[in-house]
Amino acid sequence: MRRNITLIIAILAYIHPVFSQPQVNSTAAARPVAVEIGKGIAYRSPGEGFALTLRLRMQDLVALSFDRDFTLTEIEARIKRLQVKFDGHIGSPRLTYSIQIGFTGHAANARSNADIIGDAIVRYRPTPAWSIGLGQAKIQANRAQIASSGVLEFVDRSIVNGEFHAGRDFGLFIRYDMPRDEGFTFTAKTSITLGEGRNWGKSPNGGLVYTRRVELYPLGRFKEKGETTEGDLAHEERVKIAVAGAYSYNRKAMRTHGQDGALLPDGATRNLGNWYADILLKYRGFSFCADFMGRTCPAPVFDDEARTWIYTGWGLNVQSGYVIRKKWEIALRNSTLFPRAEVQARAGYRRDNRTSLGVSRYIAGHALKVQADISYRHRSRAATGNYTRWGFAFQLEAEI
Repeated sequence: MRRNITLIIAILAYIHPVFSQPQVNSTAAARPVAVEIGKGIAYRSPGEGFALTLRLRMQDLVALSFDRDFTLTEIEARIKRLQVKFDGHIGSPRLTYSIQIGFTGHAANARSNADIIGDAIVRYRPTPAWSIGLGQAKIQANRAQIASSGVLEFVDRSIVNGEFHAGRDFGLFIRYDMPRDEGFTFTAKTSITLGEGRNWGKSPNGGLVYTRRVELYPLGRFKEKGETTEGDLAHEERVKIAVAGAYSYNRKAMRTHGQDGALLPDGATRNLGNWYADILLKYRGFSFCADFMGRTCPAPVFDDEARTWIYTGWGLNVQSGYVIRKKWEIALRNSTLFPRAEVQARAGYRRDNRTSLGVSRYIAGHALKVQADISYRHRSRAATGNYTRWGFAFQLEAEI
């Protein structure tokens, strides 16, 4: 941890003399350094030989949980995320890099100090349509996970995404964008990754993850990369739709969720198949999206004292929101999990449903906002009634 912090301080110390240079030219184009809320601190060297954008991001969370009788059972108050991001290019705009470091347990998913590294990837673009990356990044499988946690309509992602998402991993990432903005266009993404999650290091069994995703845009691409954000802050003047599907096969997975989760007992491995389908629509402040995803696995239940098991089944998340004057948004979400019969005894329910109502106040878009959620959760045929029924969450998001 100390070495990583020291590295960041060293980078900032190197850049600092540039910040202090007097700006003799008043035009924005002539300035080597630009600072803009939500877009970071950007430095561009003469001749486009080097570029660096530094972003700092923070999420503060306060959440309350209540039982069936509306008795307060838990209070959560913490810094949910504290991140530093570095993006830019080296030598040529075709060779880019992206680094993200998280300093809280939630963002780091702390298994070791190395897990503070979220993204660390270098990409090469031989043409504007193709991108080839090597390093650690999000697996491009489901829409909800691809979208950053800082551009959500709600305080957090759905329980469906929480159960079936594809996490970060190290490997080779290839992307093709049909070079067309208007009319029908598409994006295809492929990756081959190690399979055990962020900065794992070594996989002794030779298993890998093979993921493919295709995104179709029948009416053209969204404004301001709206396909990767929730809510229609860009206020699309024409209807825009994205339809996508993906499949991720994790061969010889060592953890219950593939890229994360507990280790399987006694060195066991399982083959996991995760599938995803989603649709996104935006028009004049209105947004609608639906995510349908699931997991298959042979022999998901283990006979062990730790009661290790792999969640198989499927889930559906549907949400919609409306942005008022680009300042306020009201959103409604319904998420349901359906475990397969073979794991229902371990899950403790036949169906898990959560309905949420969210309100967001955008001060400077997604870069500076406050959000509040109220949610109700119900499980059918629950093994126990001792679970959170009502929840309230408040969150402040700030990014420079």
